[in-house]
Amino acid sequence: MSSIESTIDAGFAARHAELARGYGGGGDPDDPALVQAMQMVLHIEKSDPPARSALLAAAAMAVVTLCLDERVGPEGEWQDRYLGWKRSRIRKVARRARGAQWLAAQEVDGLTVEFAGARARALVPGPVGEIDPRIKRLQIGGTELPSDELGVIDSEFPVLWVNAELGMTVGKAAAQVGHASMLLAGAMPVQRAYAWAGQGFRCTVAEADPGRWARLLRRVADGTAVPVRDAGFTEVAPGSTTVIAVA
Repeated sequence: MSSIESTIDAGFAARHAELARGYGGGGDPDDPALVQAMQMVLHIEKSDPPARSALLAAAAMAVVTLCLDERVGPEGEWQDRYLGWKRSRIRKVARRARGAQWLAAQEVDGLTVEFAGARARALVPGPVGEIDPRIKRLQIGGTELPSDELGVIDSEFPVLWVNAELGMTVGKAAAQVGHASMLLAGAMPVQRAYAWAGQGFRCTVAEADPGRWARLLRRVADGTAVPVRDAGFTEVAPGSTTVIAVA
């Protein structure tokens, strides 16, 4: 038994096993107010906004951190809300906050991640009809961040490649990289996921031009990359591949 295997506790293994089962399959309830969603809050100050790639990385890290947090596991205080969302037709909604709005969002159940000067918070999922008023008042759209220049990619950490041709807003892209980090962690062997957790689920988010995207699709075909295919509720056509994650 490796040293990593010997240190993985049963709780982490159980949470990873749940994530590895995938999500969805439950369909939508008849009452629209009972549709399940994870709310995400992106910290975007007007005078000093973060870099788009850093903010998307923080969002992806926050989502997967919550999905493997001990509070969503067996007997955890968030388990019922988490499983009710994960086992239904999964949705994420990204909202922006600044100043006092951001501070108020910290009081709602969830986890905040800071990365390279950017901050994002993933909230414990629940019915859209029961969104905390402090979150419900936050704007979903209306703020955009320019694309970054592609820098050096650190191969020590996973890379989440965003399909640049789709022209997704920062909120839509945040939801998609959140899907990607979940799928990637679930696709990893538990030992590797545990090691990634030890790195704070650090990752890089970058945009892929058409040439790189074509190469990434070949990696999806040979099983060495994990795709996110969108249901098409907003912005993109159903079945669009929005992000490809490479471990």
